[in-house]
Amino acid sequence: MGIFDFLRGKPKNTANIAKERLRIIVAQERSSRGTPDYLPMMRRELLEVIRKYVKVDFDAVKVDLVKDGDHDVLDISVALPEKGEMTAEPVAG
Repeated sequence: MGIFDFLRGKPKNTANIAKERLRIIVAQERSSRGTPDYLPMMRRELLEVIRKYVKVDFDAVKVDLVKDGDHDVLDISVALPEKGEMTAEPVAG
């Protein structure tokens, strides 16, 4: 049986795999820890205002805080629907 051991390869160390995944998760949490708490609320409020004029989904509004050198830049992106899907009058809400 010793002759076929090289074909099987080394068994993967699941502890090392789990440790590496945990490092990735911790790094992501650390990077998002510095973002302000008001961004989700701002996103909801922007969506409410936009919905007064255009029918858009919740996922259509993206609000991010981006570092630009020494400055923080608020990046707001709104995916508007096609021209035929837009409403001509304000939407009651």
